[in-house]
Amino acid sequence: MAWGVLIASGCLETVWATALEASKNFHRLGPSLLFLVALAGSMAGLSYGVTHIPLGTAYGVWVGIGAVGTAVYGMVALGDPTTVARILCLLLIVGGVVGLKLIH
Repeated sequence: MAWGVLIASGCLETVWATALEASKNFHRLGPSLLFLVALAGSMAGLSYGVTHIPLGTAYGVWVGIGAVGTAVYGMVALGDPTTVARILCLLLIVGGVVGLKLIH
């Protein structure tokens, strides 16, 4: 259960990060509200996760999911550069997240 909540909260990290950009410095109401709701859910999930999973593992997985998700969103939806080097680096992060899960 804790792993599922942690993964969901990592996905919510991607939501709040992209909503933050879309809020245009909190000048757009919809994305600003989405940012606040996703941030609260993400933090609540991380908080739950660290009560059942070691802090370093939980935080690493949470950040990794959020970072990769946000980078992929940027490349797919926002036109951020998509290069082989960038994709390889993101795959390294995914490998680290999977490794943390496996050694837990």
